[in-house]
Amino acid sequence: MSLSASAPERGDRKPQRVRHEIRFRHLQVREVQHLTPHLLRVTLAGADLAGFYSPGFDDHVKLFFPDDHGVLKVPTMGPNGPDFGGPRPPMRDYTPRHYDAAAGSLQIDFALHEAGPATRWAEQAKPGDSLGVGGPRGSFIIPTDFDWHLLVGDDTALPAIGRRLAELPAGARAVVLIEVDGPDDQIELPSAADVSLSWVHRRGAEAGDPAPLADALRRRALPTGDYYAWVAAEARVAKALRQQLIAEHGAQPQWMRAAAYWRHGDAAVHENIED
Repeated sequence: MSLSASAPERGDRKPQRVRHEIRFRHLQVREVQHLTPHLLRVTLAGADLAGFYSPGFDDHVKLFFPDDHGVLKVPTMGPNGPDFGGPRPPMRDYTPRHYDAAAGSLQIDFALHEAGPATRWAEQAKPGDSLGVGGPRGSFIIPTDFDWHLLVGDDTALPAIGRRLAELPAGARAVVLIEVDGPDDQIELPSAADVSLSWVHRRGAEAGDPAPLADALRRRALPTGDYYAWVAAEARVAKALRQQLIAEHGAQPQWMRAAAYWRHGDAAVHENIED
């Protein structure tokens, strides 16, 4: 089953919300790849992966991490989701980067920028290790029928941006701005669409400052026509960019999605930013 959503009929620009059955999957690490100094890809597999479905490019699943002894607590499934019968294990939200039904594999990319349970687990992960995956609980399907698309984000947004570019059809147009630490953190993002990609480098500065992406956006010549703007980054950055897009770049709130994928000083943040 493909991760890509079917394109809606031309002219239908209303995003669609899709709900999914809540499931918990006990999976095992098949492979670990260091894509860049700050991006690590873990490929998961296991019988529980059968039937996995993620049609939205910015879907998120809940990852449940083993304890310090490598033991993964497996819940029973109740009406409100996984029931661990006590304290839940550490968990974080991540975008499914790629699901291959034929190969029975699911790829999750980890941006290594804060020393939390996800980063600690990913840096030590090896084939055979366990990981719990819940969801996605739902999907937000954004049509591709716009004159062009704007995608803006930091390292944590790379999986979703990569998925969106992969699913955009030939003839579509996209402007992309991505903030990473430096040139060594840039990756290939294949697409059939006409893509104009700008990398913004922190060069050792702390992530989470709105200025680099905001300044890059102001300097960028944008196409004319109707566009969908998608933004994902640290909470303060996503909020600032959303306000800037509306005030300075003619973005329409109904054709925009801004999300906080993380927040300085907080754990397990994933929220949409609205008025």
